Amino acid sequence: MLNFEFHNPTRIVFGQDTTSSLHELVPRNARVLILYGGQSAERNGTLAEVRKALGDRTHYEFGGIEPNPTFETLTKAVGQVHARDIDFLLAIGGGSVIDGTKFVAAAAKYAGDPWHILETVGSVVQEALPFGAVLTLSATGSEMNFNAVVTRKATQTKAFFASPHVFPQFSILDPTKTYTLPPRQLANGVIDAFTHVVEQYLTYPVEARVQDRFAEGLLQTLIEIGPKVVHDPADYDSRANMMWAAAMTLNGLIGAGVPQDWATHLVGHELTALYGLDHARTLAIVLPSMLRVRREGKRAKLLQYAERVWHITTGSEDARIDLAIEKTRDFFESLDVGTHLSDYGIAADAIEGLVQQLQAHGMTQLGEHSDVTLETSREVFEASL
Repeated sequence: MLNFEFHNPTRIVFGQDTTSSLHELVPRNARVLILYGGQSAERNGTLAEVRKALGDRTHYEFGGIEPNPTFETLTKAVGQVHARDIDFLLAIGGGSVIDGTKFVAAAAKYAGDPWHILETVGSVVQEALPFGAVLTLSATGSEMNFNAVVTRKATQTKAFFASPHVFPQFSILDPTKTYTLPPRQLANGVIDAFTHVVEQYLTYPVEARVQDRFAEGLLQTLIEIGPKVVHDPADYDSRANMMWAAAMTLNGLIGAGVPQDWATHLVGHELTALYGLDHARTLAIVLPSMLRVRREGKRAKLLQYAERVWHITTGSEDARIDLAIEKTRDFFESLDVGTHLSDYGIAADAIEGLVQQLQAHGMTQLGEHSDVTLETSREVFEASL
């Protein structure tokens, strides 16, 4: 097992009818900016609950944060923070809103060009506004970590940053908030959470038995409940397990002391930036091909994945690996998600532009061994057609 430090200060308040706890969690004298996405938070009553829980605290609202939050929109929110003398942020939504709020929290305290936060992957962040979250979509785990992804429309750049200063102080996780979500968003959440686990698990063995078993349990849970979450009427147990699993996939626990990959995410980002594909859809396209192209470097863990997650114990090593990758693709497709570029009208002539974007963004040595070159990424795109 590799050396590591683990610290997660986010307080989780989990369960039905817990939004009212904002009254105790938000400082009494806070000047609050509520950040949210579209009108669903208003329609489903979550914003009304939040306003009621805040009571007589001074608060303002900023809506319109996109599913892939943009630098351009978020800088407007930073302007509101300064204009209104805001000292506490409250994110109402899924990972995109929470990611965006993390950027606003950091940028509001940064004296330079806020894009530098993303150019330096967060190393320039020395402080941030405190914030909390009310989660309405289970997917990214942003409610319990210090990572965020932001897109700059002007340059079609999707960039990320991380800083311990942007851990949420608290996150409220009420599974009933997911009851009104459409199947597309639910499927995206399952795939996002699943791939988060894979990026930290399917690398190479380092005798991290605890982390491996945690990761395998999360994958099996998502396989069991994923189709039910997407296709069946909402029920508390499946949504509760989905919400907690998604948080656990990226809160630092299963990634402590193990090598991590993230090439699937970084390659997939270019599909979102250039073609507007949902983040999770890019993962469903890229992951099976990424595993196939890089099977030799991941052989030992792929065999472990085949046996422990998919219960594949017979056949040659190559046959077991092939079947495990195919079952992964089948799982995504069982959620009514396309797993090929052609499913989204993207043909072979798009590959060169995608590779050029990776080069422009410095994504030339990715993966746990830094051996995912531009040529490797090209192979992955070709295998994804």
